[in-house]
Amino acid sequence: MSLTELARKKSPWVIHVGTGGCNGCDIELLACLAPRYDISRFGVMSTGNPKHADIMLVVGPVSLKYKEIIKNLYDQMPDPKVVIAVGTCASTGGIYQGCYGHCGSVDKVIPVDVYVPGCNVRPEAIIDGLVLALDILNEKERKLLSEKKGAA
Repeated sequence: MSLTELARKKSPWVIHVGTGGCNGCDIELLACLAPRYDISRFGVMSTGNPKHADIMLVVGPVSLKYKEIIKNLYDQMPDPKVVIAVGTCASTGGIYQGCYGHCGSVDKVIPVDVYVPGCNVRPEAIIDGLVLALDILNEKERKLLSEKKGAA
């Protein structure tokens, strides 16, 4: 295991992107930070800078105005990166699907690795999705390192 892989496994950085909606999933996400659920036990740290983020956690439906912002944030994240769509709105468009000001789910704008369904999503489901995302991130890191070794 490389030093980079070990550091990512021990301390992945997560950027939270709230795209609108009812904010119910945002509140449940904040509950994950509280002592009862304590996602910090997985070494997860929050960042506001996409250049430091390993995982993008998207909550809410994607509005037409927010579409380019999400693409920009995603493009600024270093490889490997993982995207989690939290809630029905982020996963499928939810009740906003087909509305004139929304383009629907997150996967219509950027690739999504983990879907956490529900309205409102339970904190336990968010944590399960995050643990799955950590496994996917480690696998992508291994693949990226093997590609670099193969090219050298």
